[in-house]
Amino acid sequence: MDTIREITPLTQDDCFTVFSRFKKEFDFPLHIHDEMELNLIINAGGAKRIVGDHKDIITDLELVLIGSNLSHGWFNHDCKNTHIHEVTVQFHRDLLDDRLLKRKELSQIGKMFETAKRGVLFAPETIQEIAPRIIGLNKLNRFDSILELLSIFQYLAQSDNMRLLSESTFNLDRFDYNSRRIEKVFEFMNANFSKQITLAEVSRVANMPEASFSRFIKNRTGYTFIDSLTEIRLGHVTRMLIDTNSSIAEIAFKCGFNNMANFNRTFKSKKGCTPKEFKADYHGNTIFI
Repeated sequence: MDTIREITPLTQDDCFTVFSRFKKEFDFPLHIHDEMELNLIINAGGAKRIVGDHKDIITDLELVLIGSNLSHGWFNHDCKNTHIHEVTVQFHRDLLDDRLLKRKELSQIGKMFETAKRGVLFAPETIQEIAPRIIGLNKLNRFDSILELLSIFQYLAQSDNMRLLSESTFNLDRFDYNSRRIEKVFEFMNANFSKQITLAEVSRVANMPEASFSRFIKNRTGYTFIDSLTEIRLGHVTRMLIDTNSSIAEIAFKCGFNNMANFNRTFKSKKGCTPKEFKADYHGNTIFI
């Protein structure tokens, strides 16, 4: 099964984001992203969970903490319910500084974040207690929601019967985005996504010949340069669809797509729905803190 790298709508100005939605089925492919993720799924018994090299069938109550750049996805499999409730909390892996997480008051959270590199499944009793608080996150004001999220982390870190999902050896080199050269390239593309960007330009940023850079980015990320740039642009598109009242055409052009037919085709291919359907699905069900 192919793995895609998702560019999430979370920006460096956000602490975290909460997606709360009801859905009839799972339609997003196996994917990875730089952000950590806490995923609560209700009423999807019989669906299949894939986290790293782990695969299993889930029950009607599911809560998993996913570490940065760990492949994951949920799939219909034998799920018959068409009223699935999914609440996803995405946050930057450096939301809490490493030095802070080593302090004794937060050390349990630090240890939980470390184990999240393999994916952590929480026990049903834990989920029953904490699910209402996760669902209620988007009803709090910005400051209170941060305090509540930290409290949720602490509750989970102290809970019993956590289960690690993926083998510790699964974190493949091709999913390691910490290379400074790659970081510089993605910083450049994120800063200039609205403009025309050429392979020659990003190769200069990486200080590599074009042919060598093309092989390098493909080997390091699993994506070509063009695919990587498209994913970045689509990430900004999804954020603007959620966060602004601009028209779909305005958003497309602002994000570097100069052909609407190609934009709509690419968006549907990557997201499984049209931009209009995406906006309708997420509007009012997502908050950024």
